[in-house]
Amino acid sequence: MTDDPLYFLILIALLAVFVILMVGIGGFGAGGEFNAKHGNRMMRWRIIAQAVAIALVLLFVAVRG
Repeated sequence: MTDDPLYFLILIALLAVFVILMVGIGGFGAGGEFNAKHGNRMMRWRIIAQAVAIALVLLFVAVRG
C-alpha cells in the first residue's frame, strides 16, 4: 500500500488540509488585519482541499478496494 503513488498524494492532500486549517484557526484566534483580509479565503481553500482529499480517498478505495 505504501508503494502506491496515490497513497502519497492522499497524504499530501491531508497535510495541505491540516496546514490550511491551522493557518485559518491561527488567524482567527489572533484576529486583526490578517483575519479580516484572509479569513474567509482560508476557509474556502480548506473546503476545496477537503473535497480533493475525500475524492482521492474514494478513488483509492475504488482502485485498490
